[in-house]
Amino acid sequence: MSTNWVSKTEITRKWYIIDAEGLVLGRLSSYVAFHLIGKHKVIYSPNLDCGDNFIVINADKIIMTGNKLEHKMYRKHTGYPGGLKETSYSKILNSKYPERLLRLSIKRMLPKGTLGREQIRKLHIYAGSEHPHQAQNPELIDFKNLNKKNFIGKKIAS
Repeated sequence: MSTNWVSKTEITRKWYIIDAEGLVLGRLSSYVAFHLIGKHKVIYSPNLDCGDNFIVINADKIIMTGNKLEHKMYRKHTGYPGGLKETSYSKILNSKYPERLLRLSIKRMLPKGTLGREQIRKLHIYAGSEHPHQAQNPELIDFKNLNKKNFIGKKIAS
């Protein structure tokens, strides 16, 4: 028995769109990161970028459970003594670029290095409901109805 290796030319990528309004940040991030890596595919190879392209709209309406929105802090260090910068997640969501919160969450779940940078390029996040990717004919993923814990708010009857 021999192992079949996949080449880059054999990989087919689809386009998907997710509406993030009312969705839980961590659950959405792990789902998107898993699919950006390509682990849901049979042809998954850890050294190749096998994942699909994702469009996330309404990123400014994402939800965090508990008191994380006020108490959880985003920390970065400038590299200088005393250079620790802290920002609460609510300040990031209310800022000019609220999609950075979701991008950072997904980026930290991807592999570090050139492969991770290649995978994060296939992620397109928009704060509003408009996006310029209509030509790719993205498929809508109904993430709210995959699990009842994914969505906080009124359940949509389907």
